[in-house]
Amino acid sequence: MKLIGVTLGEPAGIGPDLGVLLAQKNLSKNIIFITDPDLLIKSAKILKKKININILENISSKTKSGDKVINVLPVILNYTNIPGKLNPKNSAYVLETIRTAATLCISNKISAMVTGPISKSVLNKGGYKISGHTEFLADICKSKSVMMLMNSYMRVALHTTHVPLEDVKKYITKDLLTETINIINEDLKNKFKIKKPKILVTGLNPHAGEDGILGSQDDNIIKPVIMKMQKNKIIVDGPVPADTAFLKKNIEKYDIILTMYHDQGLPVIKFNNFKKTVNVTLGLPITRVSVDHGTALDLVGTGNIDTSSFLEAIKVAKFISNAKA
Repeated sequence: MKLIGVTLGEPAGIGPDLGVLLAQKNLSKNIIFITDPDLLIKSAKILKKKININILENISSKTKSGDKVINVLPVILNYTNIPGKLNPKNSAYVLETIRTAATLCISNKISAMVTGPISKSVLNKGGYKISGHTEFLADICKSKSVMMLMNSYMRVALHTTHVPLEDVKKYITKDLLTETINIINEDLKNKFKIKKPKILVTGLNPHAGEDGILGSQDDNIIKPVIMKMQKNKIIVDGPVPADTAFLKKNIEKYDIILTMYHDQGLPVIKFNNFKKTVNVTLGLPITRVSVDHGTALDLVGTGNIDTSSFLEAIKVAKFISNAKA
């Protein structure tokens, strides 16, 4: 049985509520939540929902399924949690749940990890200089990583992730771009069983530089990389202007669109289908899928939470696990 580890992210956010609501859906017994059981107990009480927690002494303990059952591998909170109120003192707990899941993946004790939303600002206030799951997991795995968001209609990858806009051009180099495209090409083949991935690359500047008038990176860096990779039999085209990259004909022709920075690609896919868009980290030796929404402090305890993204993340994690078999 291929186990999937689930972390719930920021304890003061909607993560614990999502865990309780997911337990209402008769989850399969291969889903294991890596969290503090007390978080789920308190959340269930507030939401007035029933849950049956099966505490696992270790990853080899017997899991269960059934009416409102939730399997939990305990990681205990550092400090008391107040739903809806961020506490930097619990940053170590948040990171420990992620590290535990990643370590179990690396040792092949679980086949994939699914992560809930974290607060990057509160982690930094807690003394941890972390810009996101993607970078943190890359550091744990000692590998390069690429952020990819996907839904049933499109896939979008980012060459740079949580980088200030003024610094993006520092990362537009031939070596780094080649590395990103290679990671995308290999993981689409290995994790998604796409034999010959078709990749479309956007330019960095408006109109892909307009022949150098609006910036030199498109002609001097991005285009030569693409031409060289084409000679190496990788199916990649571009650079194309970002404002036309997401036309229907391109979505249908290409398996993925690679954009140069965070806000160049993500608004499009989130507008397309935010509720069922998930985040997959490419380049890692493990499988990590995440919800694509935040901690939503204003929704904590209301029960008015959509579990679609979390369920989709679990579905994608299962698909990749089977594809890699």
